[in-house]
Amino acid sequence: MGGMKMDQDSMKDKLKGKGNKLKGEAKDTWGEITGDAEKQAEGKMDKLKGEAQDSVGHAKDRLSRK
Repeated sequence: MGGMKMDQDSMKDKLKGKGNKLKGEAKDTWGEITGDAEKQAEGKMDKLKGEAQDSVGHAKDRLSRK
């Protein structure tokens, strides 16, 4: 039963990570197109946040399989 909760948590982390990576990519691209360095920096930060969330989700997957 605990494994199922961990699977749901890991999926949630991975989905949030993908969402933040997409949002970050959009902001980064928009900032580049418009010359808005601040928006571009926000995008890069969102992408990093998404990468971290995705990594946490994958780590939870590995832990639940042990």
